[in-house]
Amino acid sequence: MSYSHLLVAVAIDPESHLLLKKAVSIARPCQARISLLTLANDPEMYNQFAAPMLENLRDLMQEETQQFMQALIAQANYPIAKTIIASGELSENISHICEREGIDLVIYGNHNQRFFSRAACSAKGVVGACKVDVLLVPLGDV
Repeated sequence: MSYSHLLVAVAIDPESHLLLKKAVSIARPCQARISLLTLANDPEMYNQFAAPMLENLRDLMQEETQQFMQALIAQANYPIAKTIIASGELSENISHICEREGIDLVIYGNHNQRFFSRAACSAKGVVGACKVDVLLVPLGDV
């Protein structure tokens, strides 16, 4: 089966390079488009008492996320159609982006190889929300 537009859900993590490499190997033969999605961390989760510094922290985290995405794209050796930095629930974002952008394959990483039941739970929301194919890629033992 060939796909026309892949969405790769990445995190600020070196293993995201593996996900993008997998996406490129699938996209290249059929010249499919690749889009990247990551979630921006909300600094309010980290320290609710640092209100005056939250705006600076939010800007810093956004900049860090953008730099990571740029580095990921630079090493992809394949054109990236779109990058999306979102906030909120991953499965809801993926579902919305799939509909809006015409995505036909979602590539999602899994860090819980040893505990399959936990892996199934973490991916369950993404798989359940998608109306397109989902490729769950095992990533290192954590």
